Amino acid sequence: QVQLVESGGGLVQAGGSLRLSCAASGRTFRENVMGWFRQAPGKEREFVAAIRWSTGSTNYAGSVKDRFTISRDNAKNTMYLQMNSLKLEDTAVYYCAAQTRVNTLASNSWLYDNWGQGTQVTVSS
Repeated sequence: QVQLVESGGGLVQAGGSLRLSCAASGRTFRENVMGWFRQAPGKEREFVAAIRWSTGSTNYAGSVKDRFTISRDNAKNTMYLQMNSLKLEDTAVYYCAAQTRVNTLASNSWLYDNWGQGTQVTVSS
C-alpha cells in the first residue's frame, strides 16, 4: 500500500504557474510508476503525466506537453507537477496516483492502485 498526500493547488490567472506536490510513503512506491490525473466538473478523469521513480522516465498527455513538468525528489519522497502557461481548461481537481501491480508509463487510470485525495486547481481569466 502507498499513501499519497497532494498539496499546492489554488487559484491562478491564465498564463500563470502552480506547482503541485505529492508526498508518498509506503514500501513499494520507489519500485514503480507514479502519475498525475485530473478531473474537471462533468468530465471523466484524464491522464496528465507519469514518471518512473527509478529512472525518471516520463510520459505526458498531449494537452500539457511542453507546459507541465513532472519530477520527483528521492530525498523528500515527493513527486511534483510544475504547471506553466496555465489555461482555463486546466481547471480541475488534480490527483496523484501510484502503481503497485505494474510498472508502465501508460496513461490508463486502472493501472494505478493508490490515489491521493485530490487538490483543486482553478484557472481564472
